[in-house]
Amino acid sequence: MLTMMHDLVGLPSVSSSHPQFDMSNLEVVHTLANWAESLGFQCEIMPVSPGKYNLLATCGQGQGGLLLSGHTDTVPYDNQGWLSDPFKLIQRADKLVGLGIADMKCFFAMALHAAAKFKPEQFKSPLMLLATCDEESSMRGAQSLRQDQFLGIAQAVIGEPTGLRPVRMHKGILMCRLRVQGQSGHSSNPELGHNALEAMHYMMQSLLDYRAHMQQTYQHPLFTVPYPTLNLGCLHGGDNPNRICADCELQFDLRPLPGMDTQALLQTLQSQISLVAEQHQVQATLEPLFSGTPAFSCREDAAIIQACIRLTGSDACAVSYATEAPYLSALGLDTVILGAGDIDCAHQPNEYLDLERIAPMTQMLEQLIRQFCLLSSEELSPSGKSA
Repeated sequence: MLTMMHDLVGLPSVSSSHPQFDMSNLEVVHTLANWAESLGFQCEIMPVSPGKYNLLATCGQGQGGLLLSGHTDTVPYDNQGWLSDPFKLIQRADKLVGLGIADMKCFFAMALHAAAKFKPEQFKSPLMLLATCDEESSMRGAQSLRQDQFLGIAQAVIGEPTGLRPVRMHKGILMCRLRVQGQSGHSSNPELGHNALEAMHYMMQSLLDYRAHMQQTYQHPLFTVPYPTLNLGCLHGGDNPNRICADCELQFDLRPLPGMDTQALLQTLQSQISLVAEQHQVQATLEPLFSGTPAFSCREDAAIIQACIRLTGSDACAVSYATEAPYLSALGLDTVILGAGDIDCAHQPNEYLDLERIAPMTQMLEQLIRQFCLLSSEELSPSGKSA
């Protein structure tokens, strides 16, 4: 298992919206497929976009079953912050250090190690392994999945880093670009132009006012930050202090709670921005930077949630970061997010995985495979436990 982790970290698979950082994930997918086939899985490698692929590996047939899911890509890295080669897995004290080890290449090694404990002929329901592309940039891999690819599968585990705590709910994320086009002119006479930067100032205030409204209107106690957030991320505009600013751009993100209608939120923001644009005689365009990820929620009494609560001894919680869970949920799978890594070290230099987390996570995966793939429905009690 440690050798598999070492090999996966050593295969660069950065995904980024910036082409100079973006890489193919094909080597990772081929490596996983070879390992899975050696265990009796039937593998399908599915092209998603140039250089990007999903892998779906299946062992066994029937109804029910279990999907173990993860993404093969990592975020870009900053060499200056790393104390070692990001693509070489090393042990430092009681931790494994390497790019993507926690988020989330370790999960594939654990899943395959757990699957290797069983023989293909033991499976009464199918076990599937899903490896997607571009989770860190566009969610394109998960968005390309089809319901007919998972016929018979009812439960899913996504191995994102959760510190061994089951997660059944997370916020969505929408990233937007707001562009304002004004009219340049000599700064000595404001009447000569329409200042895009000044208009943007009032639009930003409108966004912050709407943020305050959302936080008063929508709250959920399961989240550490119990309200939706809106973050003003970056601002660019103008070219000289003695010219009336003609162009300005703001990028921001919005993280709604489950149950909030993203399209309705966008329409409200567009209406407020259009009103400010009209008042300041500028043109304003609001557009998503990518299609966005919906908020996610799985019912607490779902069999996979209850099984993970029992195995971890922890209540199912909610997190503020986004995953591929809503796309699996939309295909009809009850989904839990559960992984050995810590989200606090993800996307950071010197990303690590605590060695003490490996055995508990692998053992839990073994138990989940046994429960959902080896036991028949007659052998399970109504609670999902073995009778």
